[in-house]
Amino acid sequence: MLGETSNEQRSESDTLNLRIENGSVEIPSVKLSCQQKKGTLVPSGSKQLLSDKDLSTTIIDLPQALISEILNCLDPKELGLVSCVSTCLHKLASEHHAWKEFYRERWGLPVVFGATSSGLSDERSWKELFAEREFRSRNFLGRYSIDTLYGHTEAVRIVFLLASAKLVFTSGYDSIVRMWDMEEGLSIAASKPLGCTIRALAADTKLLVAGGTDGFIHCWKSLDGLRNLFDLTGFQKEKTDFRLWGHEGPITSLALDMTSIFSGSWDMSVRIWDRSSMKCVKTLRHSDWVWGLAPHETSLASTSGSDVYIWDIDRETPLTIIRDAHEGTTYSLARSHTGDFLFTGGEDGGIKMFEIRRYGSETSVVLISQWMPHTSPVYSLSFEFPWLVSASGDGKLALIDVRKLLKTNRRAYSRRISSSTVEPPQRMLHGFGSNLFSVDVGCDRIVCGGEEGIVRIWNFTQALEIERRARALKGMRLENRMRRRRMQMEMNAKSGRPDQCSIAAHKNPINGDRNRAWHSKRRASGKAKA
Repeated sequence: MLGETSNEQRSESDTLNLRIENGSVEIPSVKLSCQQKKGTLVPSGSKQLLSDKDLSTTIIDLPQALISEILNCLDPKELGLVSCVSTCLHKLASEHHAWKEFYRERWGLPVVFGATSSGLSDERSWKELFAEREFRSRNFLGRYSIDTLYGHTEAVRIVFLLASAKLVFTSGYDSIVRMWDMEEGLSIAASKPLGCTIRALAADTKLLVAGGTDGFIHCWKSLDGLRNLFDLTGFQKEKTDFRLWGHEGPITSLALDMTSIFSGSWDMSVRIWDRSSMKCVKTLRHSDWVWGLAPHETSLASTSGSDVYIWDIDRETPLTIIRDAHEGTTYSLARSHTGDFLFTGGEDGGIKMFEIRRYGSETSVVLISQWMPHTSPVYSLSFEFPWLVSASGDGKLALIDVRKLLKTNRRAYSRRISSSTVEPPQRMLHGFGSNLFSVDVGCDRIVCGGEEGIVRIWNFTQALEIERRARALKGMRLENRMRRRRMQMEMNAKSGRPDQCSIAAHKNPINGDRNRAWHSKRRASGKAKA
């Protein structure tokens, strides 16, 4: 009978979807509830009662490959719930390979640099790493400390945070590239004046590039054995700096991947350089000045004027174009690790989130959400799951949590919004008197720079510890208040001056009866205050 029932159910649905609801596991239309005594799974919709001998098959008796496919359909929260069902499912769910995919989709795979900088242990599972990173992502709602970095003599146009090496690179109108220690907030090195305003920076553990208004890309290769990777001062014997030229206008944006250098310019083009030969191999032409770009695998997103382009790098053709993404110029652009979501900031002070959808050879873009947190142009955007951080000309930073708007590759996204729907940001950071030109986020820190010529690092690493100390201090203040209250009552008793609470108690003695009017009023008043 059990075999016939399963065959009928398999004919009804070709796919398996696992859901946990009210303590039961459902595979397509069969609801399996756990028996406390026998530990077996019983089809709740079955009309015929089955004997204990017929109920010897459970979900853990399925082939391992099938169980793995079932668990692969779940999101992190559901997979965590499955691990709480039984000891066997706990082991299967905790060691499932999906945790690595969850981590990669949100933050990318960890980059190991040096012996101690990664902070990862071989004994830790991907589930533990995911849970820790997810917990740390809530730090941006907590308290923070601010490190102020002085060194630039003019406005800072660009900041870049290399999280894997814990270095910060900054530059601007003074034409000097400076390197800072992220942990200590100290200046490490500074380049010689490059002769032009630097508007773009990008780096990894092998290469540092800077783009300026002279149209050159200034490059530094990393040195093996050098603690801070790059020799900006030129003190080392080995020459590591060189320049690339190809643009006919100021360079406004740069990006790196494992094989290429991407550069955008006011000459209305994006150039792609091969990192091995250091030659330009492809050129993507636009209709207006290029302000920002964000590559991902074989596609590239770029902003040109008020439009946003999605390019196929191999074919050098646009897959789709978002016309008039903002009122005025679209200055800033950011992209999720999966490459499916775009964030744009414009001259109108608005921020928009788009989803890139591919159907075979066709590509479309759908507006997911939009925000209006600023009263001036949004000059820079940076994204690290789940936080989108924006810097604006109004001197404010906006922090937007997009956790609920993002998805994994396992589920379809069906939300639609109208163009008039505007959502508020989760947090605003103030304290700047003038334009903010650039922002970057990583390692529980936000780095920003602007017209003041000062670089600020908002450090949220101690948010939980600071919150714990604040609660302890609040408890001490409450205890001191109660101690002063008791001393005041003792002094009133010695002086013969009755206390107001004592007078009220004499007028309405309760004598252990908790139904008296005075006690009821006091209880209601306490609830109202709470």
